[in-house]
Amino acid sequence: MHFDPKQNRLVGTTGSLPVAEDDEVTRKLVMLMEGECQEIGPLKAARKFGYTKQRYFQLREIYLREGSAGLLSKLRGPKGKSRRSDEVVRQIIRHRFLDPQASVDVIAQKLRQTGFTISTRSVERVIAEYGLQKKTLSMPSPRET
Repeated sequence: MHFDPKQNRLVGTTGSLPVAEDDEVTRKLVMLMEGECQEIGPLKAARKFGYTKQRYFQLREIYLREGSAGLLSKLRGPKGKSRRSDEVVRQIIRHRFLDPQASVDVIAQKLRQTGFTISTRSVERVIAEYGLQKKTLSMPSPRET
């Protein structure tokens, strides 16, 4: 059995089976099968499927540890909830309206005193996101006086 990348098919001695373009698990599994069970070896199998030798062996270890379910790509990025929960955002807005002159440092400190884990930078981001920056008074130009 082998994979025909031009036709996206698994080809055997008595027939063939189509593989969907976006079926990453089947493609990775077939690569491992060709690399481990056929004479082409890991390096050629990895190249055939567009992977490096290092990635081939990473996928092999994942497969041995987790089975075919481990070959499904996982989402990247933060795994936990953001520190800016809906409640924290509401509290930042509340503090801004209660004391419009309070700095972001003061708002962050007040939130931390009430048990919220928040950075000053996160407070700045919320205030900017909602357009709650302090208005600055500008001096009239000399022509206006």
